[in-house]
Amino acid sequence: MASTPSHAQPSPAAPTDQNRYVGMWVTRDGHIRHELLPGGRYDEARGNRQSAYQGRYTLTGDHIDYVDDTGFTADGDFRDGVLYHAGMVLYRENKTRR
Repeated sequence: MASTPSHAQPSPAAPTDQNRYVGMWVTRDGHIRHELLPGGRYDEARGNRQSAYQGRYTLTGDHIDYVDDTGFTADGDFRDGVLYHAGMVLYRENKTRR
């Protein structure tokens, strides 16, 4: 007996899971500014250098893997609202701060 292929729809929670860390992440001194964009892209500024590094990222739970546009790879982990990435500690930027 042939089975009918399943056409399961993705869980509505999946996009939310992938976007829960979207936003700007900064080091305490503000020197590194790491923007996680919707759709799996990132843009990192360092000091006065805008877009110093750009590439894509993927999330698996609270773990993030990066591949920049030159092919360099790195990773990090989110713990208690803090991003630990490549020896740096980044905090979610408060959007109301100016």
